[in-house]
Amino acid sequence: MAPIREPAGSSSQVFNNADSFAQAFDEAWKQLSRTGRSPELDREASLAAVLEQLADHPFRRSSPELAEQVAQFRLRLLGL
Repeated sequence: MAPIREPAGSSSQVFNNADSFAQAFDEAWKQLSRTGRSPELDREASLAAVLEQLADHPFRRSSPELAEQVAQFRLRLLGL
């Protein structure tokens, strides 16, 4: 999977907190959807792929379990 590209006009700063991780997760999930791979077909595999893509995010590195909880929350919140 390709590394995350920041959307045009967004800040390229990444922080070690849940909000920064949630924003990165949302963008990575959208990118996955744009690749033609349907996250709905295998949500768990898609989730694992996105979490792997975000492995170097500071929040994911410092709090991997909490980062996964944030990801699950984002999926529920957005109805994905």
